[in-house]
Amino acid sequence: MQINTLWRVVRTLIVTYVISAVLLAALSFALFQFHLREPEVNAAVNAVYILSCLLGGLIAGKTMKTRRFLWGLLIGLLYFLFLFCMSMAQSGGMTAEPIRPLSVLAMCALSGMAGGMIS
Repeated sequence: MQINTLWRVVRTLIVTYVISAVLLAALSFALFQFHLREPEVNAAVNAVYILSCLLGGLIAGKTMKTRRFLWGLLIGLLYFLFLFCMSMAQSGGMTAEPIRPLSVLAMCALSGMAGGMIS
């Protein structure tokens, strides 16, 4: 992998996490203003994951020009990997419900790949 390609991937991941931060800040404001219940917050967090990875895959596909769906998939997987590592570091281990990380992995990977495909 060339330095230029690696820089494009890193830049796309940074943009994806900035998008996530903005969306999560909006979600926290909505939580404060509208007193959302836990199922609504969980659905909104899932929507943030999906939208962020979709836009990240779209950006990756636009910048890479070839094999767009694979670059989008890579962005989704790297997004999940960083999210998973930060979650493990914060909680000190695996969660009690092992299916949750797998569903988040599927959401991130598939939405990143879809973003790459539509780019």
